[in-house]
Amino acid sequence: MSVDRMEEKAVVEETAAVTAATVRYYSVAPGVRLNVRSGPGTSYTIIRVLPEGTKVPIYCQTPGTSVAGPYGTSNIWDNISNGQYVSDAYVLTGSDGYIADRCS
Repeated sequence: MSVDRMEEKAVVEETAAVTAATVRYYSVAPGVRLNVRSGPGTSYTIIRVLPEGTKVPIYCQTPGTSVAGPYGTSNIWDNISNGQYVSDAYVLTGSDGYIADRCS
């Protein structure tokens, strides 16, 4: 393996370690089975349903459809995995605003 290739691999591994270390998990509202959608809004397809008691990572957040939930009304949607979004109104983040970077 060339030196350039070894350095590139080290940078990728370091980036992955930093990202994993900075992701926090947040509780979904008690007693809620939460719809996970393919985009940031209620018009997007439901791709799965999270069971009660789930904690979710928030990789980034983006504006979308406004939703009323246990934690208020919000138009913020949390990206919990590639192409998977949940309404922030159902996630206990401790804030009414953004707590993660905006999705690009």
